[in-house]
Amino acid sequence: MLSTIRRTALILGLAALYTANIAVAADTPSTAQPTVSERMQNARDAIKANKWQPAIAELRIAVRDEPKNADAHNLLAYSYRKQAKPDLSKAFEHYKIALQLDPKHKGAHEYIGEAYLMDKKPDEAEKHLAELEKICGNKTCEEYADLAKAIAQFKVGK
Repeated sequence: MLSTIRRTALILGLAALYTANIAVAADTPSTAQPTVSERMQNARDAIKANKWQPAIAELRIAVRDEPKNADAHNLLAYSYRKQAKPDLSKAFEHYKIALQLDPKHKGAHEYIGEAYLMDKKPDEAEKHLAELEKICGNKTCEEYADLAKAIAQFKVGK
């Protein structure tokens, strides 16, 4: 009979410990993951500081979490292109996704045009300049003006 009492006490003691652990775990705040919007802002901050790897890390998670986010794909492509050793294949991949998601994405047209210039394909860059002209004109469109200037500089440097 004594062993039954001990066994019952042991079981009750273990149950109390288990319940206490659950209560402590419930009181422990969970670490919230950054939203895609927060990740995009972190990436923009890293880009401004020319910190390409942190930007890429944030943006890879952003496109994983929101694969239909054209802005995230565009910034990821930009970061791949601007790093010390550009990864043009990754840049083109993500620019193309951005443009599939949003065919009128001015930034993606400008930046893929600049990537084509880096790849020594000015004819491809000019196609995107023509798209920008259709989307926003050539007088007040900053993206058009920037790409047109890059193309002109490319041709002079040839």
